[in-house]
Amino acid sequence: MGGSLSALLDGLDPLCGPLGLFRLFGPNSLMACGDAGWGDEIAFGVKVTISLALATVPVGLALGFLIALAAQSEDRLLRLAAGIYTTIFRGLPELLTLFIVYYGAQILLQSVLSSFGVEERVEINAFFAGMVALAVVFSSYSSEVLLSAFRAIPRGQYEAGDALGLRRHRTMRLIVLPQLIRIALPGLTNLWLILLKDTSYVSVVGLADIVRQTGIAARVSKEAFFFYFIACMLYLVLAMISSFGLGFVERWAKRSGVSR
Repeated sequence: MGGSLSALLDGLDPLCGPLGLFRLFGPNSLMACGDAGWGDEIAFGVKVTISLALATVPVGLALGFLIALAAQSEDRLLRLAAGIYTTIFRGLPELLTLFIVYYGAQILLQSVLSSFGVEERVEINAFFAGMVALAVVFSSYSSEVLLSAFRAIPRGQYEAGDALGLRRHRTMRLIVLPQLIRIALPGLTNLWLILLKDTSYVSVVGLADIVRQTGIAARVSKEAFFFYFIACMLYLVLAMISSFGLGFVERWAKRSGVSR
């Protein structure tokens, strides 16, 4: 069962499958899939890039939503904490945030273990560190988009929920959130495209994404222009597919809002 599933996935691979994009370069080219070229390695980098971006979005959106709620809270301390959070992580370069998470977490864990007499070396998983760092940055920007969307929803929507006898969490889920998603979707679409590009930063901590895989191929083959051009094309294709898909979702959300 596992073998047949793996064979099916390999057959549907858009890059190195039987009808894959890299097959167009020929069996003996630099982009050939298999031992003859770098197609397999770069295809793996594409999968890592997409996986990292998809893993980051739900974490970043959840954090951004909580920060947006805190930013409009009646509690002054919560508003202050939300403001400090967004100011710091919108102001720091993404690469520096990645270094802080990747190396800082290792140092912190090493210190905690040392306090218990454990001297074993600790190394943080690069994928996890990249996801956390990008999620923190994504949440700081998405919180501003969500906060603007919250403020665009009339106060009467909350009052309507109270008039219907709904608890505040049900008002949020049934009345506010559907409107919030429609209003915030264009801004979140732009943030997704930015996130897709920002995944390239994880190559500096050893994660085998598009940039790292094409960089290795460029150094070994001495064909830097060719492989970095391939990397550019791959990011552009991912951005075009994302724009098309998210544009469809946005149009669907607007139609559903009108039908209500």
